[in-house]
Amino acid sequence: MADRRGLNTIACWLAGLLVSFALVLPLPAGRANDPQVDLALILAIDCSFSVDSREFELQMEGIGRAFMREDIKKAIASGARQKIAVAVVQWSDDRNQIVTLPWTIISSPGEADELGKVLAAMPRQLTEGGTSISAALAFSAPLFAAGPSAERLVIDVSTDGRNNSGPPVSPMRDRLVAQGITINGLTILNEWPTLDSYFESNVAGGMGNFVMPAKDYEDYAEAIYRKLLREITGPGIT
Repeated sequence: MADRRGLNTIACWLAGLLVSFALVLPLPAGRANDPQVDLALILAIDCSFSVDSREFELQMEGIGRAFMREDIKKAIASGARQKIAVAVVQWSDDRNQIVTLPWTIISSPGEADELGKVLAAMPRQLTEGGTSISAALAFSAPLFAAGPSAERLVIDVSTDGRNNSGPPVSPMRDRLVAQGITINGLTILNEWPTLDSYFESNVAGGMGNFVMPAKDYEDYAEAIYRKLLREITGPGIT
């Protein structure tokens, strides 16, 4: 038993060290000199203990349906390059993050529909845990280096909780913003009615950042649609 406790302590220490190390690593700056897409968007989906299986399904179904809506397709087509790139990360505590959709370029209505179908049916692939927004950001940011060059880099964080695992989130937010990454939030207010204010103070940052609240998971689909429309169109739309 003592050996097991010792191994758990070492594992937690190593996880914390890796997240802290990400704070001092140089992050990709977007390669905007010759952008291939208008937007590189990482959808960071909460899989912590507070999200049950039905709530996770509502998140993925809402995101999938959003990409199949005509307004989203028109927003993609309205960009200078008429295409965006999307990746999906599932996350929970400071030791649990996984890429569940690698970078995928969307440049036509048909590709948006296909992406929507994939996302709507995407299974949960991550062990439940606490809520480490800081680790989710640390994990997500380096993924931009493997994606297409983009005019804008955005991490879209959806969650119903505050950072309660891993290092504080604000220093990580500041680090990413300094590298030209925008962090937006979709806050689900079923457990923390003031979560949107927490996000505005501690998580969201960068050019044109915003926080979109949803009163509960039933409201998520409409909120993520409005959020994606705003993110794809770019700063200036309300």
